[in-house]
Amino acid sequence: QVQLVESGGGLVQTGGSVRLSCVASGITFSDYAMAWYRQAPGTQRELVASILSSRGRASYGDSVKDRFTISRDNAKNAIYLQMNSLKPEDTAVYYCNAVFRESYWGQGTQVTVSS
Repeated sequence: QVQLVESGGGLVQTGGSVRLSCVASGITFSDYAMAWYRQAPGTQRELVASILSSRGRASYGDSVKDRFTISRDNAKNAIYLQMNSLKPEDTAVYYCNAVFRESYWGQGTQVTVSS
């Protein structure tokens, strides 16, 4: 059974920082490209950041470049999203995604940035 479990969300003030974690089980983690998506109420889910399975090459959505950093630890079957200089528009549910031959999703973790 595949599970992706996110943690680390919460309430933070504008300009603050939050670190999200996602731990995977039931997959050969090193085979999978991993990503963080987010979805705010009334909007479509959008890609925040992704990291490849090999060499850990990362890419970012334009709205989070230079503020967010994605990383992975294959030994711990985990990815992280360091979120700095947070803005109210970063408020959303953040989802972890794993892609190889199939795509899997976590249950999401809420991040709320107060103005």
